[in-house]
Amino acid sequence: ENKDYLINLIDTPGHIDFGGNVTRAMRAVDGTIVLVCGVEGVMPQTETVVRQALRERVKPILFINKVDRLITELKLTPEKMQERFLKIIINFNKLVSRVVEEEFKDKWKVDINDGSVAFGSARENWAMSIPFMKKRSITFKDIISLYDGSKTKDERQEWVWKNAALYEILLDMVIKHLPNPKEAQVYRIPKIWKGDLESPFGKDLLNCDPNGKIAYVITRIIIDPRFGKELSAGRLFSGTLKEGQTVYLNNAKQKQRIAQVYMYKGIKPESIGEVPAGNILALSGISGNAGDTITLEAEHPFEDLKHIFEPVITKAIEPTKPQDLPKLVEVLKKVAREDPSVKVTINQETGENLIHGMGELHLEIIENRIITEKSLQVKTSTPIVVYRETVARQSAIIEGKSPNKHNKFYMTVEPMDDKLYQLIKNGDLAEMRYKKIDQSMYPLFEKAGFIAKEAKKFKEIFNGNALIDNTKGIVQIGEVIELLMDAFEQVMKEGPLAKEPCTKMVVRIKDMKLHEDAIHRGPAQVWPAVRQSIKGAMLDADAVILEPLQILQIDAPSEYLGEISKLVQNKRGQLLEMNQETENLEVQAKMPVAESFGLASELRSATSGKGNYFLVDQMFEKLPPDLKQKVIVKIRSRKGLKVDEDIETKE
Repeated sequence: ENKDYLINLIDTPGHIDFGGNVTRAMRAVDGTIVLVCGVEGVMPQTETVVRQALRERVKPILFINKVDRLITELKLTPEKMQERFLKIIINFNKLVSRVVEEEFKDKWKVDINDGSVAFGSARENWAMSIPFMKKRSITFKDIISLYDGSKTKDERQEWVWKNAALYEILLDMVIKHLPNPKEAQVYRIPKIWKGDLESPFGKDLLNCDPNGKIAYVITRIIIDPRFGKELSAGRLFSGTLKEGQTVYLNNAKQKQRIAQVYMYKGIKPESIGEVPAGNILALSGISGNAGDTITLEAEHPFEDLKHIFEPVITKAIEPTKPQDLPKLVEVLKKVAREDPSVKVTINQETGENLIHGMGELHLEIIENRIITEKSLQVKTSTPIVVYRETVARQSAIIEGKSPNKHNKFYMTVEPMDDKLYQLIKNGDLAEMRYKKIDQSMYPLFEKAGFIAKEAKKFKEIFNGNALIDNTKGIVQIGEVIELLMDAFEQVMKEGPLAKEPCTKMVVRIKDMKLHEDAIHRGPAQVWPAVRQSIKGAMLDADAVILEPLQILQIDAPSEYLGEISKLVQNKRGQLLEMNQETENLEVQAKMPVAESFGLASELRSATSGKGNYFLVDQMFEKLPPDLKQKVIVKIRSRKGLKVDEDIETKE
């Protein structure tokens, strides 16, 4: 309509193992076009990405793709097609209302009549929406006649570009139905930034103020293939970024200078002097990690970028030539920065380097990237599963003594309530050290059953665990609390049973006796004592091992039901539900990750290549008692720890 619009667009891959790319992109955008296949409908992966979008308060609209297949392969009439569209729209709206917060339930439903739903064929470059059909006086029959053989390929293409060009409908839909940054930041900022909204910085963020203080979030690290330069791509929420500015990286806690500012255009970034708030751009000269917040001075950073699923598969990686080890360590650090859904553990003591990823394919692709892009020959171990440690009940108060016997700490451990755990997992309660619990957070703690008086005692939330200070009247606690939190983190990273990460626990500091002289209560005294106390409390509370399980949807022709159920049972899995539509079968099964290696090839051979599977959900459940000791022994021997019946808690 003769108006100019600027659209910042990010394309993301659809495969489940690359959900990390989607998570990062959601921080940078305010709205998303969800692509659904007209033939297959809403798939498990669609659900995952919609959940990720809604968690970041990103508004979805719907594009139903591959409609040409409905015409040429399934030979559907216009009426049957409309029925199919309605079914997809109803399923999509059900999904949105199931996941979205109350205030957006009705606002964010898509509707075929207002044009928030379009349908078409990306491959054939055409699209339609009801308002557009009315405007251009085009009907379904016009589209169907494209495929009746009366037009040549060139004539068909010409008609499409003139009457129903995909880009026209898509861009029209984005402008009418997705919010601009000024509208979106009003409701997105309170969700993704937990600082003081009344502060000048908070107001600049809410207003998306180009003249305000700078707030830029890195969402992706890319290497410019033309110059080999590292670019930090991301979203500018307030202020204006200019070449040569000195900025502060809040996570890295250091100042750096911007060399150049680019409009981030895929593989051809274009250098531009300055860019104002509300845009997606890239910076060179900055060396930060994805998720870091860039400001002028130290400010409260944005929430961490959290993927819906955690990395559950690990491989040990080493160079083929021992002299390449320093190079591998450098490359792994780079890989971890480029893709935060990959966790990298570099153990300086044992020399073991581990990469943790979403699935087998994810790790294979990272391995190939290291070999091809970084030209480094590596070998990897068979995949390892990462378990979790937690407790089954509340422990007694357990004492931990410092090596010099002058300091004593008394701690308890108990399982975390589901309500509190959900608040942490959803990102409502940030994982961080709390100097002071803000009053605005009291309602959140109340949801989890903690009154304001108890909420004030929270000291830290780390990896899904909480540390609470229940001591009274200890004068020197302020001097040791940071050391106490360090030790708490150390145990949460490596539990007492098999040095696996801990989850879903509340650790309470009940009391402590400290030496008057600060020199006798340094890190070398406090750390071992606190670790001993927490580990002892965990063992007293029946420490258990949790194993990761995945809910998978297996799609195959219905004659293979017997083979599929046999395959699931052989892998210690259980069938949850079955749906049969015509000749096709949809099976949902719960399966331990430890048993799922090689599932893709086994499923192919069991179904003559016709079966495939998708990840629907992930959870951790208690390991069956008969397997507990076996798994602990296996992990401990792999890590080179003592393998005896009684787990050591001594430092």
